[in-house]
Amino acid sequence: MRVLTVVGARPQFIKAAVLGRAFAIHGIEERSVHTGQHYDEEMSGVFYRQLAMAPPAYALDVGSAPHGAQTGEMMRRLEPIVFREAPDWVLVYGDTNSTLAGALVGAKCGIAVAHVEAGLRSFNRAMPEEINRIVADHVADVHFAPNAQARAQLEREGISGNVHVVGDLMIDLAREALALLPPRPQVLDRFALTSKSFALVTIHRVANTDDPQAFARIVEGLRRLPMRVIFPAHPRTRALTAACGVGEGDNIVLSEPLPYLELIALQRHARSVLTDSGGIQKEALVLETPCTTLREETEWDETLENGWNVLVGTDPATIAQAALREPPAMPPGGIFGETVGCAERIVTVLARPSAARARSTPRAEAAPLSR
Repeated sequence: MRVLTVVGARPQFIKAAVLGRAFAIHGIEERSVHTGQHYDEEMSGVFYRQLAMAPPAYALDVGSAPHGAQTGEMMRRLEPIVFREAPDWVLVYGDTNSTLAGALVGAKCGIAVAHVEAGLRSFNRAMPEEINRIVADHVADVHFAPNAQARAQLEREGISGNVHVVGDLMIDLAREALALLPPRPQVLDRFALTSKSFALVTIHRVANTDDPQAFARIVEGLRRLPMRVIFPAHPRTRALTAACGVGEGDNIVLSEPLPYLELIALQRHARSVLTDSGGIQKEALVLETPCTTLREETEWDETLENGWNVLVGTDPATIAQAALREPPAMPPGGIFGETVGCAERIVTVLARPSAARARSTPRAEAAPLSR
């Protein structure tokens, strides 16, 4: 069996590292394509080295562009690779433009498409990621849902065949990383930090980075915190941080994007994590650090259980109040308390002889999108 994996952004590198190990153990040939959606060394190359990933077989080097242009260029460069490789599966992860490009090219080339993290919905069509999720799910042939809620959403949309609840690759890797952390990781010394005395923030969503007023409100909320705030700045935010004077005489410490293990260590030792990232919402809960999500909705509703994650939008007072709350008494539940093994479950499904014939299975009539 041959798998062509399409990746392009931080969370996809993390997931591909875990599943790639399982492919190797089971003798499954995997070739990967890096679209170049994330191309900075700190957002790309460092993950391949730190997570011991094989270099991609193909680098599309698409880089930054408006959504339509970027996705279209990915598809243009990816299509001849798919024809050349003729894999049994095109595998895509999550909800980025790389996900959309890979799913559409695989479907149009007549190759079975597998979507990892299928069925997630924020129910906010203004998010580019929401469009990517929906389209990828509706052209995919096999759907790997992280939880029963995601499977139920697919069923509401008329997708009921070849849906498998497998758990979450990012959660599995975060658990592995947690077990390897030393009592005092070196990254704390780098920033001269003591455990549970600082906050960590990441911001990259379009709603927060394409709206200077929204970004400024978030910064105001961070400045209200009576502690240092470590801010590994996504390339998308560089101009905004400069315009807002972030890090100039305030409590915010700017840094370049951090490698995976360093970011995991900071999440573990932070008093509070503030983010608009879906992946970091999950990681924070695995690491049992309260999370404050800088959005009005989340595709990971289970993170809200027991108060470990709260949605605050961009209101400064609400941000500050939420970030200073005490950790909940109840531990995180749901998928955050389940056993590892997501990669093995995915490999088991893909290796079935019947799975590769999934494209011939007709779909049910789709129901309207709703919760």
